[in-house]
Amino acid sequence: MLTAKNIVKTYGTRQNKTEVLKGIDLKIEAGEFVSIMGASGSGKTTLLNVLSSIDQPSSGEIIIDNQNIEQLSNRQLSEFRKNDLGFIFQEYNLLDTLTVKENILLPMSIRDVSKNETNTLVDTLVKELGIEESVNKYPYQISGGQKQRTSAARAFIHEPKMIFADEPTGALDSKSATDLLQKLRDLQQKNQATIMMVTHDPTAASYSDRIIFLKDGQVYSTLVRGEKKQDMYYREILDTQRVLGGVRHDV
Repeated sequence: MLTAKNIVKTYGTRQNKTEVLKGIDLKIEAGEFVSIMGASGSGKTTLLNVLSSIDQPSSGEIIIDNQNIEQLSNRQLSEFRKNDLGFIFQEYNLLDTLTVKENILLPMSIRDVSKNETNTLVDTLVKELGIEESVNKYPYQISGGQKQRTSAARAFIHEPKMIFADEPTGALDSKSATDLLQKLRDLQQKNQATIMMVTHDPTAASYSDRIIFLKDGQVYSTLVRGEKKQDMYYREILDTQRVLGGVRHDV
């Protein structure tokens, strides 16, 4: 689904240049749920932004679903984002002037889909995410957990090939975070969606199939869950975090 080759990202001028990503190679299979973790300054958020086309790499190659996104025109890239990618942000990015249902339907407003079909899709998603009672409310009338579930529903509504999630549980309490992650996992398995999630939270990461750890802008190590129980996987994540020296706040 996604292949990244020798991804480099630098900021600043030639005289004062900072290299955040230093030649990263990675591959994410279709239907896989991958977490990106790392210590402060490791570049995990920068990597997500580059791979999701929010930002551009300084050099390297990014292929998503057999398309080299660096070779797409601005118009083609806009169409690709609209049709094939979904995004879940830490700060929800909901519009306060729209209801929950209207926020979820935003990606469908620019697609040629019948009203009956979109309503069916919304009804299914809000039921699966447990926000049926909130559909006619506005974002300021619901909790943080409900806002993030709304954001997740919006990301899934157009059935994208890949979903990028940036610290989706960062603003949630532990119960809301666990509920959201289980719902994401259920949707991912049901829809065979491919998810890449940046997180500092080992509990959140333990819901993924594989974890890629970054250190100083490079891939440091990888953990694969395989047949491990979640508690054992969680302990392995903690062990790796200790070696890396923490995972708070990223560039």
